[in-house]
Amino acid sequence: MTLLHLLLAALLGVLPPADPAPEPAAVGSPEAVAVLHGWDQRRAAAWAAGDPGALHRLYTARSPAGAADVAMLRAWERRGLRVEQLRMQLLSVSVRATTGRRLVLVVSDRLASAVAVGAGVRRALPRDAVSTRRLVLVRVAGEWRVAQARPVRTTSSTVGSRNR
Repeated sequence: MTLLHLLLAALLGVLPPADPAPEPAAVGSPEAVAVLHGWDQRRAAAWAAGDPGALHRLYTARSPAGAADVAMLRAWERRGLRVEQLRMQLLSVSVRATTGRRLVLVVSDRLASAVAVGAGVRRALPRDAVSTRRLVLVRVAGEWRVAQARPVRTTSSTVGSRNR
């Protein structure tokens, strides 16, 4: 589910509010985990401030993921809402390639907590399902930016899989 779908479901009372999420139990390279946590914190700050420029700067210029994230933030703004306390739960990280300027990871994570805030609205959003993506991050002016974020099919997401 996207954040917009989660918000609508939560505001309509279709889904219960999120339970407190356990602390992240990331498995993987400590350096890669640190890069992801730092990036997630900057993203959460941009969402909480409702700052599309700050959010855009977390991605490379032509990143489709960046364009989608900024569009989603603007959609929330048009509805008079912000998303605060956005926290991702990092479940696993696999480093596929690394150089001083490029990092290719396969990451499994999920939305652990977030709060929709607006005029007369303050509602905890439900956690979402675990998703696995292949991320390509590049270092630009000393900061890691997401160039690509593509879904990765896992055995449990394969149609007809018995590994659910």
